[in-house]
Amino acid sequence: MDFIRKYVLTYLKGMAMGAADIVPGVSGGSIALITGIYEELLDSINSFNGENLRLLLKFEFKAFFKAVNGAFLLSLLLGIMTSIFSLSKLITYLMAEHPIPLWSFFCGLILISAFLILKDIEKWTVGVLLMLIIGTVAAYYITDLPPTSSPDALWFTFVAGAIAICAMILPGISGSFILLILGKYEQVLQAVSERDIVTLAVFAFGCVVGLLSFSRVISWLLKRYYSITIGLLSGFMLGSINKLWPWKIVTAWRNSSSGEEKPFLTKNLFPSDYLEQTGFEPKLLLAIVAFLFGIVLVFGLDRLAAYLKKS
Repeated sequence: MDFIRKYVLTYLKGMAMGAADIVPGVSGGSIALITGIYEELLDSINSFNGENLRLLLKFEFKAFFKAVNGAFLLSLLLGIMTSIFSLSKLITYLMAEHPIPLWSFFCGLILISAFLILKDIEKWTVGVLLMLIIGTVAAYYITDLPPTSSPDALWFTFVAGAIAICAMILPGISGSFILLILGKYEQVLQAVSERDIVTLAVFAFGCVVGLLSFSRVISWLLKRYYSITIGLLSGFMLGSINKLWPWKIVTAWRNSSSGEEKPFLTKNLFPSDYLEQTGFEPKLLLAIVAFLFGIVLVFGLDRLAAYLKKS
């Protein structure tokens, strides 16, 4: 029973990660960190090494599955894929029709998560504080980069997958946003909708290569410099608020591959200036409710995780 409960919860956490990765600005890595599976995820990814792959080549499937924490990874992957294929249209709809409460919810979720993660740091040093500042500034700068045009060739789809997956496991830096910067976000979403197997396979291969490489770097840092690394990761989350800010005005537009006009550059506004400059209501009360819901949700997950650890 405990086995089933554990992996059902892992599946649900995977769904949360998948839903987050769809949104350009929210990181699945943030959700993994919030829900307490970040280090297990990195360790499981890193278990795909030469020794364990030899088990696969010897057709020792059961030993291989156990060695790579297969039950955990399979549950998580199923959850992520469930969200990507079932929630992509809903998330796209909310981004287009109800952006203020959606972004406010994520602001509350990410902001409180960063502070909850920082409380795990037992001893604050100048190095930890410096990494927190560097992470915040770096994420702020990255989320301010404009999208660019990119080659349509499959090799660049591979490169985009390798880079984006690194961001997906970094809390605060969204893999979807990196794809947007690289000019591949729409192409990948279109490939998912149209079941373009070739494009998805090349993109997935790029993700695998990037994931197996970068996860080892993060694991090494966490094992040797835990507090400093947590400070850096929390900084990434705090800096990402720049992208998640609900009240924006579009300062430049671009044409998508389908000829549709899309926002190219945006500028953050205070709610008091939003009505004056856009002509739309800032929906401040709804934004506050969504923001508080994000905070309450994270606190609930944190308490639930603590309870399950004790039971």
